[in-house]
Amino acid sequence: MEPARPEIRATDQDRERAVDQLRQHATDGTLTLDEFADRVGVALVARTRSELDTLLSDLPAVVLAQQSPTPTRRWVVGAMGGSRVRGRWRVARSVTAVTVMGGCELDFRRAEINAPEVQMTAVALMGGIDVIVPAGIKVELTGLSIMGGKHMKVADAPLLPGSPVIHVRAFPFMGGVTVRSKRDRHRFVPTDLD
Repeated sequence: MEPARPEIRATDQDRERAVDQLRQHATDGTLTLDEFADRVGVALVARTRSELDTLLSDLPAVVLAQQSPTPTRRWVVGAMGGSRVRGRWRVARSVTAVTVMGGCELDFRRAEINAPEVQMTAVALMGGIDVIVPAGIKVELTGLSIMGGKHMKVADAPLLPGSPVIHVRAFPFMGGVTVRSKRDRHRFVPTDLD
C-alpha cells in the first residue's frame, strides 16, 4: 500500500483565485450574498488546495451568462400594512422601499446581486423599514431624518473582499429605518474529501 501523499498547501494566489471564482458565481446568481460571504470566509483561512477545491465542488465549472428566472425587484411598498422580501430574490442596481403607516423588510442575505454596488432608497412615513445584510458586507447609511430615526446595527466583522457595497439613503419622517446584520441559518459547511 502506497503511503498517503501530504496535502498541497494553498498559496495566497490560490486563495485569491478561489475568491474570484466565488465572486463570479455570486454575480451570476449561483450563490446568494450570504453563501458568498460564508465561502469567502472559509477560503481566506484555507490551508490546503483541497479545502479550496471543496468550496467550489458543488458549483458549475463554467458560469453560463444566462438570466436567472427570478424577477428583479426595484420597488417594495407597504401602505397601511406590511411588505417583506426575503429568501432568494434578484436585486436591481437600484431599489426603492416606501412605507406609509406600515412596514417593510428587505433581507439581502440570500439575495442575488449582479452589480458591485446597490443603491437603495428607503422612505418611511409613519412606519418602519428593516434592512438585513450578512456580516462582512459593506453598508453605507446616509439620508435625512425628520421626527424619526435611522440606525445602523451591523456586526463588527472584517469586510469580505469582492463583496458588493450596499448604499442605503434613508428618509424617515415620523418613522424609522434600521440596517442590521444577521447570520443566515443556511450556511456552507465544507465536507471532508476522504
